[in-house]
Amino acid sequence: MVRMSGRSMGTILAAGAALAGRISEAHAQAPRPWEMGMQPPFSPVAERIHSLHDVVLVIITLITLLVGALLVVVLLRFNHRANPNPSKTSHNTLIEVIWTVVPILILVVIAIPSLRLVYYEDRTKDPALTIKVTAHQWYWEYGYPDQGNLDIESRVIPDDQLKPGQLHLLEVDNPLVLPVGKDIRILTTSSDVIHSFFIPSLGVQRYAIPGRVIETWVRIDKPGIYRGECNQVCGINHSQMPIVIQAVSDQDFKAWVEKTKSEQQTSEREPVKNLRFAENKD
Repeated sequence: MVRMSGRSMGTILAAGAALAGRISEAHAQAPRPWEMGMQPPFSPVAERIHSLHDVVLVIITLITLLVGALLVVVLLRFNHRANPNPSKTSHNTLIEVIWTVVPILILVVIAIPSLRLVYYEDRTKDPALTIKVTAHQWYWEYGYPDQGNLDIESRVIPDDQLKPGQLHLLEVDNPLVLPVGKDIRILTTSSDVIHSFFIPSLGVQRYAIPGRVIETWVRIDKPGIYRGECNQVCGINHSQMPIVIQAVSDQDFKAWVEKTKSEQQTSEREPVKNLRFAENKD
């Protein structure tokens, strides 16, 4: 990948700041101190993941309470003091049928929505945009094959270059720019080892495997900043592969594409660095 001149980068950054000023309802989704639950969902897939999680959590809680209650009953009614003459019963057909059939029914209740979710998040029909994500040790490369083959690299910002308010190991020099409200196909692969493309608030997680292309999709509900990272142990700098997605309106995305194409044409076919949008703070 080649670099742009300081003037070109300054022009793009200025355009990015102007576009970012028009972004409404920006949400900076990232891990927070003492966070107990999952990040709020901002895509249809993430919403379904949360719904399935809630159903399974209720089932697990009921099972835990039932097992705990049975243990208390056993301790109180069948200890050597309360029951000095233990029963010699070795089989109970009704109980054996219950503890065989009930777990099967529980697994079916969990399996049906789980399989539906797996197929739902697998791919989308007639996507409006395709993004190719290539993982490297240790940075991300994002390609826009249907937008003039635009190509950008995204690397972590070192701690000594962080600005006030920026997050440790979660900031990048070039975020992935995507439009909101569009079905976007994501194709993941890797140039070296196995990585993982993971954005919790968007419900996106796919392995990036050398020699393979794995598909998923996303539709972002609102403009804003969405953060993730590689959660597959991929080497010594595994912790330095953050993912930052800048979701913008369709109009702003088209403006960014045109601006980037123009910069690419005037830089002697050099791959253009991505537009760095200013981050709105709540």
